[in-house]
Amino acid sequence: MTTSAPTASRPPVRRAPHERALLVLEDGTVLRGSAYGARGARLGEVVFSTGMTGYQETLSDPSYAGQIVVQTAPHIGNTGANAGDMESRKVWVRGYAVRDASRISSNYRAEQTLDELLVDSDVVGISDIDTRMLTRRLRDTGSMRGGIFSGDALERPEEELLAEVREQPSMEGASFVEEVTIDQPVVLEPEGEVVATVAAVDLGIKGATPRNMLERGLRVHLLPATTSLEDLLAIGPDAVFFSNGPGDPATATAQIELLRGVLDAGLPFFGICFGNQLLGRALGFDTYKLKFGHRGINQPVQDRETGQVAITAHNHGFAVDVPLEGEHTAPHDGGRYGRVVVSHVGLNDDVVEGLRCLDIPAFSVQYHPEAASGPHDASPLFDRLVELAVAHRDAAGPAADATASASEES
Repeated sequence: MTTSAPTASRPPVRRAPHERALLVLEDGTVLRGSAYGARGARLGEVVFSTGMTGYQETLSDPSYAGQIVVQTAPHIGNTGANAGDMESRKVWVRGYAVRDASRISSNYRAEQTLDELLVDSDVVGISDIDTRMLTRRLRDTGSMRGGIFSGDALERPEEELLAEVREQPSMEGASFVEEVTIDQPVVLEPEGEVVATVAAVDLGIKGATPRNMLERGLRVHLLPATTSLEDLLAIGPDAVFFSNGPGDPATATAQIELLRGVLDAGLPFFGICFGNQLLGRALGFDTYKLKFGHRGINQPVQDRETGQVAITAHNHGFAVDVPLEGEHTAPHDGGRYGRVVVSHVGLNDDVVEGLRCLDIPAFSVQYHPEAASGPHDASPLFDRLVELAVAHRDAAGPAADATASASEES
């Protein structure tokens, strides 16, 4: 007897073999393959991810909003899909491109095939294409606008499809924060003793991030990206966290101002990925778009203080523009945030992978220490967050204890 899909009680989707699909790039490249997942037309920035595992976590990472993801690993879908491996409330990618899509799922945890998950999520995909060639094209040319077309969308001539691809806006200047964030605040409690309280601003957070905090005894106030500074401070947090997320950090002006308010209040801050870019901009540095970005679970990053190298999980197309060497006075408002150093650097291309403020309790990294899926080399960064939060709580003394007690009673 076939098990039902976690999001729909219907029989498995059975497709006619080799329904046609096209992937069209803005430079005129057309890849011809088979329809996979939902049918229709989807437009987005075409990017590639080098992860050999964790395709479901990739699909449900909100940082991929607005993008068509190409998997460089050749075989995708072997283990099917299940509700437990979703890293957020839905699949966020607009389109999905693979070489060999598994026809069946072979795992005891599978609740549906990957094809069925894509159909349920209304994600238009394409299979049976040369993803190696496509990845090389994206590396040489850079990430491009593109579209996947199947079903009725193929009734139009290819010239019209290419024109539609070229008419869509680029990722530069794009904002998705209010689309991916939660609607209302949520309080998450650890199972054991509460060691400190963290206000986590959801810019596109993955489920593994609060899980890492809860495991370390942190009470997590998960907040919408539109939260005001007044509401954030009313929680009485011992530290503030900004998550990963999609889009151009230059567009997140409200969140940058929120972060400056956090720094002005003297609260410890930790940001990852998009949060790292926003810290850079809050300090007065610029950000820029990378040629093809970093996406995967095998990126080597060096801690410049210790020399230690970690293999890390990445998903970003923008980076902070700060000179790698030396201490720098943060440019914003005459240097009121003091000195900053580049704490981590990517060993593949010398991209800034982390910032550390020397005069205020703030640090950030460009990668994903929660790594779902991926390596756990960087998970001790959450321990550092705990240390800063506990130190701030202890320094605050009786006032912090009173605030915490009032919060528990409410």
